[in-house]
Amino acid sequence: MLALSAAAWGADREIPMDTLRDKVEGGWAGQMIGVSFGAPTEFRHLEKIIEGDLPEWKPEMVRGALNQDDLYVDMTFAQVLDAKGLDATTADFGEMLRDARFRLWHANLAARRALKRGVPASKSGTPEFNAHANDIDFQIEADFAGLMAPGMPRAAGELCLRAGRVMNHGDGILGGVFVAAMYSAAFFENDPAKVVEAGLAMLPPASPYARAIADTLAWSRETPGDWRAVWKRLEEKHNGREACPNGALRPFNIDARLNGAYIALGLLHGGGDFEKTLEIATRAGQDSDCNPSSACGVLGVILGYKGIPEKWRSGIPAISSEKFRYTEYTFPTIVESTMRRAAAVAARNGGGERGGTLRVRTQTPRAVNVALWDSYGSPAERVAASSPRWVWKGEWRAERNTRVAAAKGAEASIEFEGAGAILVGPLLPSGGRVAVYLDGKPHRTVDVYPDEDQAKRSEAIWHVFGLRPGKHTVRAVVTGERFGESTGTDVAIEDLVVFR
Repeated sequence: MLALSAAAWGADREIPMDTLRDKVEGGWAGQMIGVSFGAPTEFRHLEKIIEGDLPEWKPEMVRGALNQDDLYVDMTFAQVLDAKGLDATTADFGEMLRDARFRLWHANLAARRALKRGVPASKSGTPEFNAHANDIDFQIEADFAGLMAPGMPRAAGELCLRAGRVMNHGDGILGGVFVAAMYSAAFFENDPAKVVEAGLAMLPPASPYARAIADTLAWSRETPGDWRAVWKRLEEKHNGREACPNGALRPFNIDARLNGAYIALGLLHGGGDFEKTLEIATRAGQDSDCNPSSACGVLGVILGYKGIPEKWRSGIPAISSEKFRYTEYTFPTIVESTMRRAAAVAARNGGGERGGTLRVRTQTPRAVNVALWDSYGSPAERVAASSPRWVWKGEWRAERNTRVAAAKGAEASIEFEGAGAILVGPLLPSGGRVAVYLDGKPHRTVDVYPDEDQAKRSEAIWHVFGLRPGKHTVRAVVTGERFGESTGTDVAIEDLVVFR
């Protein structure tokens, strides 16, 4: 047993390299299994528990993990460290994301678009440039940091601050810190509840994220046999302030905080049982492939690869020689890479490898210092393009739930009362540029090109937060200019999300 009591934090511990390898394999395998199992239900059950039968597991389903962003983006962060070393900077991680060829969504996509338009990596995840700052993105990509820091959650947290700020801010970064810290603790702690507590200890207590995890722990103790009761209380208290333009005032929720609570829910009520943990984290709904991926990844470290039931891991050997999409890693080589980095992190922090054993100077979890982002208010209304509150000038045509214009000088304006707003519309391969005026003054000229050949619906075309509460006016003027490799000058508007 490698259990690490609270009193033992800060002590030197030893872990045989064979055991370390088994746990690293378990962490990566758990992610692969969780995301593959949950993929068929992802965002198909919103604000409701998945009842009835879940997809029947077949060993070959794990092949789907080779094409999942939960794995390939995660591993691309690891590649930055393999290329640049342990001191890779935020700018290094930003360069990776900027030049990545894979499709992205939400905070990752917003960050890449900002980076390609000259915003530095230190700011591409901030609310100024990223309306998705509290989304789940880094939470599902931070596994690499915990897996390379066994028993060293502060080292994992520091790495998360460097990498996570590229695409997230506030709770969005804390989601990654929480997950990475749980991985780190899981190398020496067998009790899932204590692993969750270690993750919580890395979060600023005043943060909304910490409050959600603390509530999950407290309510789970009150009703240890009823995870559905805890889910209901999480829904009532922690679902409703989603700032993502795709989810604000809608059932869809990709907020890191709520989905992070679902990870904790699976670990706490799964009780160390792989299948039960997988099922609960999936049945919680919303991002029901990412959440079981994280929960089963953490549990995979606790159990080790050999401790994951054969039913779930039996399909991995058949694909072990195949590379994860957009990476140079196979399952064995990402394990080897993680092992090397784990030894290097241990050596840097007072331990090291000797005689087939890794000595780790374990670290007491301590809250990271992260600027919080919870002052944007709550989404209060969505004003659809069909509303008579909009004033349209020039050639706008109606398409589905949008108004679209391409000619220079076409205008759309609206008055709202609040402290912030997001102008929502699709990002289009034919997208052009639009000049946005706030309260009669030029605010920012933006474009609606996604940097991909795929349209992205319900995205933030323009946003602003932290306004003086009261009446404001937004006016969007089509410039008639293309951006980058866009095929046109189209600008489409769906609605305006108002925050109060």
